[in-house]
Amino acid sequence: MKTSLPRFEGSYLGDSTRLSPDAVMECRICWFVYDPTKGCDVWQIPPGTAFADLPDFWRCPVCDGPRDQFMVIHSDHADGSASSPTSEKVDEVPSKSVSQIESFSPSYPIQFGHKLEETFREIYSARMRDIPLINKALSVRAVGFRSYEGHVLGILITPWFMNIIFAPGEGEDWSELVSGTKEWVPFPSGEYEFMAVCRVEEVGIQALPPYRACSLFSPMFEFSTMEQAIETAQEVLRALLDPALNPNMQASR
Repeated sequence: MKTSLPRFEGSYLGDSTRLSPDAVMECRICWFVYDPTKGCDVWQIPPGTAFADLPDFWRCPVCDGPRDQFMVIHSDHADGSASSPTSEKVDEVPSKSVSQIESFSPSYPIQFGHKLEETFREIYSARMRDIPLINKALSVRAVGFRSYEGHVLGILITPWFMNIIFAPGEGEDWSELVSGTKEWVPFPSGEYEFMAVCRVEEVGIQALPPYRACSLFSPMFEFSTMEQAIETAQEVLRALLDPALNPNMQASR
C-alpha cells in the first residue's frame, strides 16, 4: 500500500539551488519548521546546517514526510544568489480553521509525541519483545503530532498496535479522566470512539499525562514494512480532518 505524495507549486521541488543557506522551511503535511540556526535534534543535525546541506536520509522528524514537501517560509537572501518561492506561499498553505491557527504551537505537540515514543520504546523493551502478537518488522513511531483546537492530535505506531492519540494541550488538565472509560469525540470527518488512558509511573517506565486513544489496528501483521505503517497513519490523519468524508454532510447533499 505505497502512496506517493504529490509535489506542489511553492515547494523547492527538490532543487537545492532555489534555496539560500538561511532558508527556514515548513513541512506542508504537519507544519513542522526546520530552522537552520537550530538544526534537528531528532536526526542529530547540528545548528548551522542549511536545509540544502541535510543528509540524504533526512526526512520530516514529525510525520516522516519527504523533503520536497517543504516550502520556504522565511529567507533573508543575504548572498542574493538564491531565489525563493515565498511569494507563492499564500495560496499553497493548507487551510486551517481559526481555532487551529490560534492554538497551534509546534513545539509542545512534537514534545508530547517524543515522550510517547520514549515511553512505548521502554514498554516494548521491557515487556513486549517476545510476545507472539509483535510484528518485528515495525518499531515505535509518533506520526503527525500537531495542535488541533487547543489539544494534541497524532498517531502512535508500535509493533503491536496503531492508535489515534488525542491528548491535552499545553496547560490543559485532563486528570479527571478515568482509565478505560469510552467517549465519542467529534472530528471534521465524523465521530470516533476513544478510550481514556491513564498510565502511572512504573519501574523504568515514565508516566504520561492522561490522554484518549482510538484503536486503528491491533495486531499489526498486515504491515510488512515501517514505511507502509507510516503512510497508512498519514492517510488516516488526512481523512480524520476531511469534512468531505463526514457521512452527515454527504447525506445532506
